[in-house]
Amino acid sequence: MFFYFSQFLSFLVMPLTLVILFLLAAFFFTPKSTGRKILGAGIVLLLLFSNPFLSNLALLAWEPPYKSFDEIPSTEIGIVLTGVTNLNKTASDRTFFGRGADRITHALQLYRMGKIKKILITGGQGLNPTNSYSEAELLKRFLIMTGMPEEDILIEEKSLNTRENALFTKAFLEKEEIPTQQEFVLITSAFHMPRSKKCFDKVGLQTIPFPVDYYSHDLKYDLPSLIYPSLGSLQTWQILFKEFLGLLMYRVVGYI
Repeated sequence: MFFYFSQFLSFLVMPLTLVILFLLAAFFFTPKSTGRKILGAGIVLLLLFSNPFLSNLALLAWEPPYKSFDEIPSTEIGIVLTGVTNLNKTASDRTFFGRGADRITHALQLYRMGKIKKILITGGQGLNPTNSYSEAELLKRFLIMTGMPEEDILIEEKSLNTRENALFTKAFLEKEEIPTQQEFVLITSAFHMPRSKKCFDKVGLQTIPFPVDYYSHDLKYDLPSLIYPSLGSLQTWQILFKEFLGLLMYRVVGYI
């Protein structure tokens, strides 16, 4: 009994819960007016976008199904897209990871299993980093620390977005005289895979998608999953909206 009570008490004092309670109080104590209708609409949207069950349903519809390692045929190169390190934290003896470390750790698993013979990491510094190293270089250092031979690690460290990941990867392969007509394993976060796959298709690189770093999870029907508001759900919708807008804009400008 104490466990459930403590869980409910924790729910009540969460910042998002307090915001919703204050908004509900404002709605019920505000005289009937246009302002009250707008406030009500805002509350409804907040409740919808903060609901973990609904955000997970949206993720399950967006993210492609995961592939087992056995489904991946043996290929020469696995291409890893960056966006997983903390470039605003500098250290000379380690790599600081953020969300998405699956991209490089699962690539390493594919390498250790003999599914890929080399790993090509594509990604530069992003916008206004404090770290002077590119993400590709930081991930290369991580792989070397795991014991992976340096000659099996290729890096492209100029690209700043998904379009450039594809474009500069192809240019790098051509410069290194690596055949571009072969199939490559494409490794990136599941939410990012639809746009990434289309970008690589557009530049003429044949890829086998290997989505990782899933934000979705199996459906759960317990009370917290169904009704407790979650800040994580708001972040989920932000990621989904960003990806949807990215796909739309990439299509408009001809990147996909």
